[in-house]
Amino acid sequence: NYWNAASFVTSSSYLHFSTFQGETSADISFYFKTSASDGVFLENLGNTDFIKLELKSATEVSFSFDVGNGPVEIIVRSPNQLNDDQWHRVNAERNVKQASLQVDQLPLEVRKAPTEGHTRLELYSQLYVGAAGGQRGFLGCIRSLRMNGVTLDLEDRAKVTPGVKPGCSGHCTSYGMYCANGGKCVEKYNGYSCDCSRTAYDGPFCIKDVGAFFEEGMWLRYNFHSPGTSMKDLVSRTLLSSTDPEITAPDLNLNKEELSFSFSTTKSPCVLLYISSYTQDFMAVLVKPSGNLQIRYNLGGTKEPYNIDVDHRNMANGQPHTVNITRNGRDIVLQLDHYPPTSYSLPTASDIQFNSPKALFLGKVIEIGKIDQDIYKYNTPGFTGCLSRVQFNQIAPLKAALRPTNTSSHVHIQGELVESNCGASPLTIPPMSAATDPWHLDSASADFPYNGQAIGDGVNRNSAIIGGVIAVVIFTILCTLVFLIRYMFRHKGTYHTNEAKGAESAESADAAIMNNDPNFTETIDESKKEWLI
Repeated sequence: NYWNAASFVTSSSYLHFSTFQGETSADISFYFKTSASDGVFLENLGNTDFIKLELKSATEVSFSFDVGNGPVEIIVRSPNQLNDDQWHRVNAERNVKQASLQVDQLPLEVRKAPTEGHTRLELYSQLYVGAAGGQRGFLGCIRSLRMNGVTLDLEDRAKVTPGVKPGCSGHCTSYGMYCANGGKCVEKYNGYSCDCSRTAYDGPFCIKDVGAFFEEGMWLRYNFHSPGTSMKDLVSRTLLSSTDPEITAPDLNLNKEELSFSFSTTKSPCVLLYISSYTQDFMAVLVKPSGNLQIRYNLGGTKEPYNIDVDHRNMANGQPHTVNITRNGRDIVLQLDHYPPTSYSLPTASDIQFNSPKALFLGKVIEIGKIDQDIYKYNTPGFTGCLSRVQFNQIAPLKAALRPTNTSSHVHIQGELVESNCGASPLTIPPMSAATDPWHLDSASADFPYNGQAIGDGVNRNSAIIGGVIAVVIFTILCTLVFLIRYMFRHKGTYHTNEAKGAESAESADAAIMNNDPNFTETIDESKKEWLI
């Protein structure tokens, strides 16, 4: 329904549908695209009532109706041209309380209904989409026309209507940006599609990574061409020649390359990627024994290859990493993960042409002829880990191996290639600048947590606060323990009394005491004596 569309090729063409049933409420929405400055989108008539939507000018859309109280018109004026051959959305609503009109994301225009009067919209004619009643019709394309929640089948009606064609062209003008990673937008009459054949990605929008897991000793070779020129090799050679249309297929000397891929591994050293040639020229991306990355170019003219060493980052940490290398003549730009790109330049004595590239290797180099000694050492035992979205100019060797394409015959694999996206997602944590990184030794302005000097009067304030809190907590716990211990011992043990023996048979407590203590009587008698002085 979203792409159900019709193209109006003449100003007198229209589509007709059954009468619109919108007596008390109307909800109309659609998309339009045109290069004309005016035209009627749709109209439905009654005896005196009507409802109409039209493009009044290159910057104005009008929504007008009459329910018996006189014509009402709402106009939305756009600061930009609406006849720019781009898609624009119109949404018109009407009920017994108010009516509104909105175009794209412009402010909503609202008109209140009168408190008294007619409220029902009474229509009897057919609904016309396009020209109606001799008016100038709409020239362009309308899609996804919905009226009170029902999508009108414009395509089906356009197939049997002269002057109207099903579908629309020019979808890529508005939606081509959704074809990502170099995917090409392809027009369809009812939408568009993304051609990902010349990318290292897959999926409807060319955003799905194509990658594989490499076991130890496994390798992949992509042959660009054979020593002899044949029509079979023209496809691969055209892809090899970057995206420059001036480079023809027989031209095999590259002045520029674009290489991108992602990987993850925990073992070093290893060969990630190697491009050989029929000459001594080569290009290699290596992981050194220290885990650092090295890019090596040998284009001739120098005794030793030109090396780019990235020594301050360990790339063999099991995390996904992305590598983007672009060479244009003598200039090389390298970008790792989400760090800023770094520029390098080949030595003045170096050639700038990559002569006769022969094959691309992943994981290991199995090539006839002389190989650089360091690369030969890194070749054992080989790469173990994940490689993903590998692309050299317009060639995607992993995708050619995992997806049947017209270049799959150029691929040779040693071992079992298992598709995986485990090396697809790079780290997304933005790098910390050197000015604020406390572990950056050259950072003079960095604020170290503790720089060997006391803060204030020799006491670190943060440490003092934390220590005070801990002391209060410990003191509270000790006080609580003392209170509990005293309480427990106070109420523990046998309850003893000094009650006199024989208290059970005595008439009273005094009698019990007298019976139990023989001296008690004498004490009483002694206390009763009187003395006369």
